[in-house]
Amino acid sequence: MKYVKGRTTFLLLVLSMALLNAQGELKSVEGYSPQIGMMVYMLEDLKDRITQQVKDLDQSQTDFLYDADANSIGALIMHLVSTESYYQIATLEGREWTKDEFKTYGIAGELNEEVKSILKGEPIQYYLDLWDEVRGKSLEGLKTKDDTWFASNLEEGINYHYIWYHVMEHSANHMGQIATIKNRLPK
Repeated sequence: MKYVKGRTTFLLLVLSMALLNAQGELKSVEGYSPQIGMMVYMLEDLKDRITQQVKDLDQSQTDFLYDADANSIGALIMHLVSTESYYQIATLEGREWTKDEFKTYGIAGELNEEVKSILKGEPIQYYLDLWDEVRGKSLEGLKTKDDTWFASNLEEGINYHYIWYHVMEHSANHMGQIATIKNRLPK
């Protein structure tokens, strides 16, 4: 009897994993070349997951600092906006930020004490709207590129694929930080 119970549990576990894998399949987004479409899928998945984590935060939660060295969730979202905007403009438009773009998007490229003191008092939707705006430009720009461009070497070992991978991994990294901050919010 013990053997049957263990085997049944094992089979249920295998079946559950198979179902999860079928639902969690990476796919290339239509309208993009195959490799870029795969990156777009991952970028959008991470952005959606982060948005779900933060979209209902109130002002005190958006600005919450659990210690003097911490970043707020609002500052981290703005940092993601800054990072994506920087690489979007550099790789898709081949230029640097204008002064106005820097004032809007670039402020949180580096999260130091001065920047953290400025990034307060805005509702979470403010940061999410900026991210939507930057992401929209990224998605439009990536539609105009192909996988040959994506694999093009800028310098030894660095290509556009790697740069956009960095944008994606940056989001994943800060998603974990945001979850940690949310766990420390006052109850």
